[in-house]
Amino acid sequence: MNRKRFFLGFLLVSLVLAGVVSFYASASPDGLEKVATDKGIAEKEKEHSLGDSPLGDYGVKGVDDARLSGGLSGVIGVGVVLLAGGGLFWIIRRPGAKDSGGASGTAS
Repeated sequence: MNRKRFFLGFLLVSLVLAGVVSFYASASPDGLEKVATDKGIAEKEKEHSLGDSPLGDYGVKGVDDARLSGGLSGVIGVGVVLLAGGGLFWIIRRPGAKDSGGASGTAS
């Protein structure tokens, strides 16, 4: 399998997990939230300063359907992480590295 197919497959799986599988995530609080509620810690909870941001609270602001909003948020998050990571790797890659195999050198 070549490198491009691998990365395209990775991208496809990531987008499906973030956009589709997230629809089936449990709406129940996770363990940390449950313990905070049970111990009374949640009563002291304050609103996060970025809660009103476009992707605040695991959703996309302006999208009313909670499942669609969560899926879009996941897809956007995957895209941002892949762009940031890919950009970082592109910036710090070895100088003179070839895209075809990563080795540099002269032609024989």
